[in-house]
Amino acid sequence: MGQTLFQRTADGLILTDEGHAILDLATQMEESAVTIQRRLAGDAGKPDGILRISSADWFGGYVLPSVIEAYRMTYPKVHIELLTGTRLFNLAHREADLVFRIVPFDEADIVQRRLVNMQYGVYLRTNSKDPILGDGTGFELITMDGSLGNFPDAQWLRERFPNASVALKSNNRHVQAQLCAKGLGLAVLPRPVGDQLPGLRRLELEDEPPSREVWMGYHRDLRRLGRLRAFVDMAVAMLAP
Repeated sequence: MGQTLFQRTADGLILTDEGHAILDLATQMEESAVTIQRRLAGDAGKPDGILRISSADWFGGYVLPSVIEAYRMTYPKVHIELLTGTRLFNLAHREADLVFRIVPFDEADIVQRRLVNMQYGVYLRTNSKDPILGDGTGFELITMDGSLGNFPDAQWLRERFPNASVALKSNNRHVQAQLCAKGLGLAVLPRPVGDQLPGLRRLELEDEPPSREVWMGYHRDLRRLGRLRAFVDMAVAMLAP
């Protein structure tokens, strides 16, 4: 229409006044296009195509593989993309079809359910001596990076072993487990991680670390998507109590 919507600057492109004037309308157009895509995909009940799943690294590496194996044996025409990390993907924009995470969803139009209450444990290298609960002198701790949010298990670990020093922090549970297996410190890990990784043993304590709820969610427009529905049902059957 002959209008300039962006102005190039040294820092990149910025909106002009004309661009700002139509920004809300353009956003509505994008959302409508994405909604059309979701609803057309939701009408397809045939289990084939691509299924995008998002989860934390440890959940994708130690919990989901058994579900994915069983799913692929049953639905070999479905190709799975497993996206792991700390980023919360946008279900409304189809950045992922199905998300597993440890916090409930607060976005609109999300179908969610509490999948499992994940148990955690304190782990150390197999041949290490046990620390004294309430002390921890001579031991070091491996904890989550607190800059990413509040992790109750990190505080719990420091409180149970107050005289142990925090040696290492990482936002990746698998990295924590590997460091722990090298004898670099005590770590609180999800049980599927600590129990599966060689070189680790779990401390038997009367007072166990706080558990976390794992939530599963997808956009309601995809509730009739056959490949998604099949994976959700299989995950519930294999993981939910």
